[in-house]
Amino acid sequence: MKSHGEDGLVTATTNPFDDDKLREECGVFGIYGHKDAAAHTALGLHALQHRGQEASGIVSCDGRQFHSHRGLGLVGDNFGSEAVIGKLRGNHAIGHTRYATTGDTILRNVQPLYADFEFGGFAVGHNGNLTNAHSLRQQLVRRGCIFQSTTDSEVIIHLMALAEGDLVERLVTALRQMEGAYSFVAVARNKVIGVRDPLGVRPLVLGTLDGAHILCSETCALDIIGATYMREVEPGELIVLDAEGVHSFRPFPPAAKRPCIFEYIYFARPDSIMEGTSVYEARKSIGAELARESHVPADVVLPVPDSGVPAAIGYAAEAKLPFELGIIRNHYVGRTFIEPTDQIRHLGVKLKHNANRSMIEGKRVILVDDSIVRGTTSKKIVEMVRQAGATQVHMRISSPPTGHSCFYGIDTPERSELLAHKLDVAGMARFIGVDSLAFISVDGLYRAMGKRGRDKNAPAYCDACFTGEYPTRLTDSEGGGAPAQLSLLEIA
Repeated sequence: MKSHGEDGLVTATTNPFDDDKLREECGVFGIYGHKDAAAHTALGLHALQHRGQEASGIVSCDGRQFHSHRGLGLVGDNFGSEAVIGKLRGNHAIGHTRYATTGDTILRNVQPLYADFEFGGFAVGHNGNLTNAHSLRQQLVRRGCIFQSTTDSEVIIHLMALAEGDLVERLVTALRQMEGAYSFVAVARNKVIGVRDPLGVRPLVLGTLDGAHILCSETCALDIIGATYMREVEPGELIVLDAEGVHSFRPFPPAAKRPCIFEYIYFARPDSIMEGTSVYEARKSIGAELARESHVPADVVLPVPDSGVPAAIGYAAEAKLPFELGIIRNHYVGRTFIEPTDQIRHLGVKLKHNANRSMIEGKRVILVDDSIVRGTTSKKIVEMVRQAGATQVHMRISSPPTGHSCFYGIDTPERSELLAHKLDVAGMARFIGVDSLAFISVDGLYRAMGKRGRDKNAPAYCDACFTGEYPTRLTDSEGGGAPAQLSLLEIA
């Protein structure tokens, strides 16, 4: 992805050789009641770095004043010095690590976003996507609201400004006008707030440390600071953390839970626990089910690192085949990369992956990966494995074919660019050059997650990227005002 910075220069904000994966959404972290609030927030964001690598920010409060630091780049680059952390005074803070979906990666878009209300300061960091963001923005502009950023996270602030009542009442008024998927954390002068969307599509958990309370996207952010996991924030729940403890509000009618299934397949860190399930164990179970559904005779199972590793372990165990690291990943090709020359770009996937010939040569290989998006990276990896001497190359994918765009905070390409939308499985196999290709079935995915299969009347997860069955209205993309290229306005 390229973006025009505020100085007018064009920079590469994402590694150009890693553009064939679905992009993570964003990570949020909030803490109330700890003297080292900003330091713990920075550590929590570091644990959530996989959810966004392009920018990060922290806003803290000492009970009187707010203190903010935001920057482009990785968490460690922005918050690695004692001087920066030392300026973020106060015992409550929130943080955000961001991947830009459609908005430019420029400083004014970096979250948390801050605003002064009549009741005092307020900052918010957001993960997800509002499916009526463009429509709301148009209405707000017509009412005289002036937007300072190109992210639709700012919609929340303007909706609150036009509402009445105290902070929580204004926030609830804003939430009831929002459609789509979201989880966010916010900080005010004397409290930290967390909210999860009514279907629970985007994750949010509650933890505790030394009497302080914490809200964050994943449990791995609790682990890094030695905090204790308490529970998931329930779908549709609004939590307020203040000097009196934890307060829970339920501003929405009860609805069937629909967490994002791709969190288990790819997005969440494998050492996180989601909805009581180990993400690592879930991925192994998915791999085992994939082997039961589509195994072929082979000599070795190789993961496409790193995201394909747990599923490949489960596949190999079920298929009773050796699991080997036949592809080695270079972990030092960052998400931020110098603008590549044509010669460097020609190297392509080899800058990130290299074949381990001793595990491949003369063997029938099964490659296990988590997804195929455009198929360009898969094609290059297959070519690399064949060049390393594989006699057969079979690919197994631990998700169903991704044939539909996500409108809930994951940066998927336009549907026309998705390989599964353009080709059937046989055509996809020919395109990437494998001897055979198979995806786990939707029902198989549900079985791997401990369900009997997908209940078409009440699916347990948001699986719209596979099925095209979206659990909420898509106001902007259904003619509610947003042109096609703006239908995925970011709320990252």
